Amino acid sequence: MSDTIKALVVGASGITGSNLAKKLISKNITTYGLSRNPDSSLTGVIPVAANLLDKDSLATAIADINPTHIYFTAWMRNDTEAENIRVNSLLVKNVLDALSVKGSIQHVALVTGLKHYLGPFDAYAKAGTLPLTPVREEHQRLPLDNFYYAQEDVIYAAAARDGFTWSIHRPHTVIGYAVGNLMNMGTTLATYASICKETGRPFRFPGSAAQWNGLSDVTDARLLAEHMIWASTTDAARNQAFNVANGDVFRWNWLWQQIADWFGIEVAGFDGTIHPLETEMADDTEVWTSIAQKHGLKETNLSRLSSAWHTDLDLGRPLEVMTDMSKSRKLGFTHYQDTRESFFELFALLRELKLIP
Repeated sequence: MSDTIKALVVGASGITGSNLAKKLISKNITTYGLSRNPDSSLTGVIPVAANLLDKDSLATAIADINPTHIYFTAWMRNDTEAENIRVNSLLVKNVLDALSVKGSIQHVALVTGLKHYLGPFDAYAKAGTLPLTPVREEHQRLPLDNFYYAQEDVIYAAAARDGFTWSIHRPHTVIGYAVGNLMNMGTTLATYASICKETGRPFRFPGSAAQWNGLSDVTDARLLAEHMIWASTTDAARNQAFNVANGDVFRWNWLWQQIADWFGIEVAGFDGTIHPLETEMADDTEVWTSIAQKHGLKETNLSRLSSAWHTDLDLGRPLEVMTDMSKSRKLGFTHYQDTRESFFELFALLRELKLIP
């Protein structure tokens, strides 16, 4: 398999893309990593620098490569969902159009997420017909604008044109290592806990009652990588959409204490009010710089590690959310990941890399 696949990871510097690239390399698969600013630390990945929204830039960047498998893990955050739709469907279309003339593509995998079922960020609480949980792939699209739907439609049209197969991957919150990422709950909580420990502040849960008391799950970036490779190389999994999560469920009122214990800090649970991390950490930029200097950390810029806005959106939801994995299980994907270990192993890595004290 490894000698016939040439993988192109679009967005190779993010949580999902970097972990996928590492997994592909470990399987001896030729792997190209496409991003605006390629990550030079990804050993074995062949960097491809391009602006996804610039057709000329893309054409030049991919002139000498003929990938068989395309993995889309990138997206660009915009101020409105209309702009999200325009930009994020365009980046997929531009890549597929640029590669179409080569005729090399065999499979395209796209990472979206549970907003497929919940609606975009600004619609969580006003969709009116939020899905029954656990969410299942059979659930119909919501009657809302959603850039995930637009990206899917671009892939369906290109597949009909060019004859490749596809897979859609819908993780819950992705937990894994990356620096400078827009959606990074694991590292955000690690920096928040580190600040609490240094300043003596309690580790206060920032979210809603529904999240504190309800069931939830998350997706380890390493498991997501395995899932994408599995679906793109398994006949029965092609032309299918899949949920992908660790395989266990938890309540935040349990996990929050577990995280606090790992850092050795005082916990403060849900007190009946949402306390957004974005507000809680608003004045911590200088605090983090001081912590970084004191402990000799490699990253003094808090915004490169923390994405409080995204953690707030996940933990502030007015409903519990978890996924059903039956579809993947029935087709043979049996990987499992303990969620507590997803967090603890990430925290240990961040400490080892001198990113948290």
